[in-house]
Amino acid sequence: MWNAIPQPMIAGLLAGCGFDWVLVDTEHAPMEVRDVLPALQAIAAHPAASAVVRVAINDRVLIKRHLDQGAQSLMVPYAQSRQEAEQAVRAMRYPPRGVRGVAGITRARRFGLIPDCIACAEQELCLIVQVETRAGLERPEEIATVEGVDGVFIGPADLAASLGFPGQAGHPEVAAAIEGAIARLAAVGVPSGILSTDAAFARRCMALGTAFTALGIDVALLARAVGALRAEVACG
Repeated sequence: MWNAIPQPMIAGLLAGCGFDWVLVDTEHAPMEVRDVLPALQAIAAHPAASAVVRVAINDRVLIKRHLDQGAQSLMVPYAQSRQEAEQAVRAMRYPPRGVRGVAGITRARRFGLIPDCIACAEQELCLIVQVETRAGLERPEEIATVEGVDGVFIGPADLAASLGFPGQAGHPEVAAAIEGAIARLAAVGVPSGILSTDAAFARRCMALGTAFTALGIDVALLARAVGALRAEVACG
């Protein structure tokens, strides 16, 4: 489930609804770095749900700040090449394997109470990169097989626009491209993911092998529910 409403009560509500993971979105939702910490805390109250943070851009400073405040799983948007995937991996890792800045008194290190955190951090992090353009779709294997990339998320809205069908994520050519990407990622043994508010297509993607599938966005669900309620009781 996608968390786009910048309110920790919403993040906690979603995490308590039985989903395996809740994504806190800072790319398209009006959330800043400081808004993510209370969302992480709210989700942590529901151990069955994992938190994923989508950063606004593939930027080492933003990635560092989210990691330091305790995010363990990050989604990085708009990976179009192997080089961009490698850039995200380096931002996730401490030197000498990466470029993540070292800080000792952070929430991720329990404010200094976990002395060996730097040594073990790399094994406890998860990096998901998004493939959401024609350029990325032409080379998903190159992106997915970068050491340190744990999964690839296919972004249907941007992909539809890149393929020439803006606003038509359900277009047959877009759907075929997504299905082909899922198959190609499976062939190289890399987990794939998707967001689809079309339940039938979501089930189709899961049947094809997506390992992490988002079914909805909180703000969209709220808008539909409110509209449906008004329609149900409206008089003339």
